Amino acid sequence: FATEHPKLYRLLFMTEKQRIGRNLKRYLKSEMVKRGISGEDLAELLSRNGNEYSRSSIYSKMSRGTFSATFFVQSLLAMGCDNVNINDIVSNEK
Repeated sequence: FATEHPKLYRLLFMTEKQRIGRNLKRYLKSEMVKRGISGEDLAELLSRNGNEYSRSSIYSKMSRGTFSATFFVQSLLAMGCDNVNINDIVSNEK
């Protein structure tokens, strides 16, 4: 089964940590899309607050889905998102 349907297998046997990481990545991407912000725009917004990230490092973090809570919060604040409901992130199983 795992070799025939690797994506489905990974979804079925995803750990809670992996699931939350995936949901955080989706949430951050959706906030960027809502605001029309690209990775390059986000790098610029973050630099205004003294946080130096390159466009490529942002895209790398986003594609891996592994970034620190600090990066997550810095990014949301830089985009003007100051209200986050944790349940929206944790329960995002779409």
